[in-house]
Amino acid sequence: MQFLNKTPGPQMSLIYPDSNICLIQTNQYSSISPPASPVAQDEPFSTYFEEKVPIPESPNQVFSFRKLWAFTGPGFLMSIAYLDPGNIESDLQSGAKAGFKLLWVLLLATIIGLLLQRLAARLGVVTGMHLAEVCNRQYPTVPRIILWLMVELAIIGSDMQEVIGCAIALNLLSVGRIPLWAGVLITITDTFVFLFLDKYGLRKLEAFFGFLITVMAISFGYEYVLVKPDQGELLKGMFVPYCAGCGPVQLEQAVGIVGAVIMPHNIYLHSALVKSREVDRKNKKEVKEANKYFFIESSIALFVSFLINVFVVAVFAQAFYNKSNMEVNAECNATGSPHTDLFPLNNGTLEVDIYKGGVVLGCFFGPAALYIWAIGILAAGQSSTMTGTYSGQFVMEGFLNLRWSRFARVLLTRSIAITPTLLVAIFQDVQHLTGMNDFLNPILQKLPFALIPILTFTSLTSIMNDFANGLMWKISGGIVILVVCAINMYFVVVYVTSLNSVLLYVLSSLLSIAYLCFVGYLAWHCLIALGVSCLDFCSRVRNRPAVLIEEQSEYDS
Repeated sequence: MQFLNKTPGPQMSLIYPDSNICLIQTNQYSSISPPASPVAQDEPFSTYFEEKVPIPESPNQVFSFRKLWAFTGPGFLMSIAYLDPGNIESDLQSGAKAGFKLLWVLLLATIIGLLLQRLAARLGVVTGMHLAEVCNRQYPTVPRIILWLMVELAIIGSDMQEVIGCAIALNLLSVGRIPLWAGVLITITDTFVFLFLDKYGLRKLEAFFGFLITVMAISFGYEYVLVKPDQGELLKGMFVPYCAGCGPVQLEQAVGIVGAVIMPHNIYLHSALVKSREVDRKNKKEVKEANKYFFIESSIALFVSFLINVFVVAVFAQAFYNKSNMEVNAECNATGSPHTDLFPLNNGTLEVDIYKGGVVLGCFFGPAALYIWAIGILAAGQSSTMTGTYSGQFVMEGFLNLRWSRFARVLLTRSIAITPTLLVAIFQDVQHLTGMNDFLNPILQKLPFALIPILTFTSLTSIMNDFANGLMWKISGGIVILVVCAINMYFVVVYVTSLNSVLLYVLSSLLSIAYLCFVGYLAWHCLIALGVSCLDFCSRVRNRPAVLIEEQSEYDS
């Protein structure tokens, strides 16, 4: 374990207009500089941005494809979180339960995700530090540790969903010959694949992730072409923000779409990935240019991920919306499927998950549809597991100011993720394994712990200098985060009220109250950063009545 040197930000001169007093202090929201290089280690410690990608010169060019290509990579790695097995399951359930009617929610959630990823990328480019590092330097010790625990919990929960997805995909591809417990164990190998690929260089690693995204696009695109969805209904569902005849089931599904698309650890991940490009942070023009190209690249990457998600929603909306269990059972029985027992002989509406989704595709459209679906799920699980490893690496080293070797970090979190999943896979069936996703969804509802800090720090001129959020971004960002957090809270409340045990209900209620209190604490700091100075009653931010003069400028004149 290697502890890093914690470098404080430059000192500030606070000159109060009504007095001759000049105070020198580094307050809680001080300007920051990148951490000092770690002391020498016996074993080199490598991270994603150990190798920097050079940016080609293009004087007097407003736009350069060569530069865009040089900046391409971090956005596509970030976009994989929008394509993990949890997202795919949310997509297919949306199509089966609401048809095309919730596509506009998916579009809106993706646009909101893009705006939040923009803030994450800007923080990393401007400060040279990722979000976890900034949180470490700006929040007091106790809140910082709580924040780290919440984010780690979300990463582990997400990792468990990805492990489940890989195990189910392997089970489908092998026609049940690979049991679920073996599929869970096989996913351990992706760790070694990850470590192996990392040795070949950054751009090759990014190309591999690009290949996995291509596999997903081809797999789910094939299903889309095979099913031939109604294009008129698809466009109507995407651009008309209305859900005719929808009830509580569709409302909960809409909330689930937002929670699945916008992942908290992805904000931390993207703010770190952008550090892999050679950008002179002292040159304001280069920083501005980097922000522009990263935003373009993120827009393209999220557009691709949106199309893949649309493929999945449209397939299940067209083929299985309002289908009954009886109809599906009859079709599977007619085609000789060994999985007819998954669909009871009643007129209840079909309920699907990533396992049943593959089965019903095979029943209605042939074995090829099932196997190609499983290949897409496997690519989604493998790619998101690898990016999740990076997220955990950055979060741990940033919040705790320490670094473990990547092997130790992966071993710890993968063990935590695999152990409960493996036990369920050994002693229960696939239904219980896929049912773990319902249990994990509340664990993943940690959005405030990424959204509030990112808006807080990108709004402070002491951190972002000339690149701090303007008034419109502060207002729009505040509204977006308020809406997303409200949706997040709704999801938690729905889960807590659905518990049948009084003991679990009381325990969950107490945890929810603590959760809300901590969110309130973060929101208080955020509002102060946004300019609501009347809330600064504890004088945690002392620069409100002062004229702030930086002794060290981030940008050379």
